[in-house]
Amino acid sequence: MKVEIFAPKEPDPQETRTPLIPASVEKLTELGLKVQVEAGLGHASDYSDSDYTAAGAAVVTDREEVLSRADLIVRVRKPSLDEVSRLKKGSLHVSFLDPFNEPELLKALTEVGVSAISLEMMPRTTLAQNMDALSSQANLAGYYAVILAAQRMHKILPMMMTPAGTLPPARFFIVGVGVAGLQAIATAKRLGARVEAFDTRPVVEEQVQSLGARFVKIDLGDTGQTAQGYAKELTPKQVEKQREGMARVCAQSDVVITTAKLFGRKAPLIITEDMVAQMKPSSLIVDLAAESGGNVAGVELDKEVLTPNGVRILGLSNLEGRVSHHSSQVYSANLSHLIEYLWNKDTQTLHIDREDEILKGCLLTHQGAIVHPQFLRSP
Repeated sequence: MKVEIFAPKEPDPQETRTPLIPASVEKLTELGLKVQVEAGLGHASDYSDSDYTAAGAAVVTDREEVLSRADLIVRVRKPSLDEVSRLKKGSLHVSFLDPFNEPELLKALTEVGVSAISLEMMPRTTLAQNMDALSSQANLAGYYAVILAAQRMHKILPMMMTPAGTLPPARFFIVGVGVAGLQAIATAKRLGARVEAFDTRPVVEEQVQSLGARFVKIDLGDTGQTAQGYAKELTPKQVEKQREGMARVCAQSDVVITTAKLFGRKAPLIITEDMVAQMKPSSLIVDLAAESGGNVAGVELDKEVLTPNGVRILGLSNLEGRVSHHSSQVYSANLSHLIEYLWNKDTQTLHIDREDEILKGCLLTHQGAIVHPQFLRSP
């Protein structure tokens, strides 16, 4: 019997990404898996059912029946508790699971006996780089944040010399120089903007400068990054000093893009009401952390907020989903690399080795128990 893999559609109509594209289906069928996709899976990402059929997948309409017998379920977002109850014991589920905020989901997965890999927990190592879906999606979110700003602002980005006079370049300020921030810097520079950037980690200054942007230096004392490469949380005194330094840059900027997230926790408040009040009328803020509480005071999820002094704050969700064709392409590639990594060619089975260095980081449940050390005390 071939191992059955199933990619169901996401029930949320705002989720436009697909976990598997036809090119990945071809690779997986060549490995020996039986690939099944729910009808309409790729429509929002420009892939038709016939594209999947041509790639070797079976297009199915009975979602519940296939969920109950599939050996491997791949999707973008976390499943509902109801769907977890329908999964086959011993099956493997792979998606973004938001594990720090979903203790009931982890409990449900263990009760059914489903092994679960959370893509947010993928180690940030060289070996796991091509499986790092969090980074691949953040990269596109950073790109789209600049495109969104360019659409919504009332100025052009590059300097332009015309017979009627010289138009100065737009000024962008990128807060947070992780994957999303670096791509935002690169995109804004390519479009001709003048770009400044700030991060609490001095180690990223060289990366900022290599992209042609100016690194804003604010002396915060002892700061650094975690083993996974994220910025460490600041002390209250450091936060206040950071805000004072950033306020001056924000006041001169046409666009501010914030990208700071703390995985598993509420996003830190970086841009306060006072800082927004000092910004120029018609300037724009794009908050990439809006889904986890926001970096900007006054941000509202999926809305454009106009402040009393004329600053517009955008806090749209799922920015990467607004370029769903390419975000699906890289996400699907991340998944197919992971599946290939787990695939045992000799036995034609998926091999879950709890001692594997990658699985130690991202395998949350296995054989009816929570196995990740960070969640062992979960109810």
